[in-house]
Amino acid sequence: MAKNREPVLKTCKTLGLSPAVLGVMKETTRNMKQKRRKQSEYGIQLNEKQKVKFIYGVLEKPFYHYYEMAVKANGITGENLLQFLERRLDNVIFRLGYASTRREAKQLINHGHFTINGQKVNIPSYLVKPGMVIAVKEGSRSSAKFKALAEANAVAVVPKWLERDVEHFTGKVIAMPARDDIDYDVQEHLIVELYSK
Repeated sequence: MAKNREPVLKTCKTLGLSPAVLGVMKETTRNMKQKRRKQSEYGIQLNEKQKVKFIYGVLEKPFYHYYEMAVKANGITGENLLQFLERRLDNVIFRLGYASTRREAKQLINHGHFTINGQKVNIPSYLVKPGMVIAVKEGSRSSAKFKALAEANAVAVVPKWLERDVEHFTGKVIAMPARDDIDYDVQEHLIVELYSK
């Protein structure tokens, strides 16, 4: 399986992102001077695509697959694309507060720490649907890692399309994510324009 090993803070600086979007709570101390030159239309569109790919930790081939699914779905293509990315299991685990970053969520899922409706799932790209219950596996709940996360994230804000039960280490998908649930600045129509050329 291919992995993105780019330095997080350096890439955030390049893409104009806050590291907090990724769950990283530190800023870069490097003095990276940006060249002030006018970006082409293609450059702006590519930058938006790279930004969304980096936030969700998705490589090019699966990202394009999500775009194709978004085109076929009813509604606005750009919003559909973001909805598919938000519904990924690694993102849901991050949003519920059971991992401090999406990268960490991927690793925890790969190690089999989560169940969906009682069935063990170890695929980070699994798309959740309304009504599904995501839970930390019984054997993993007693680990210091999950206890510390539960205490730290007991008051964390969970998006309105998710519901979290801190005591039972579970979360429920109560609706499909909407466009206003996206908490970072992205112009998804530019990604659609880039792919539709």
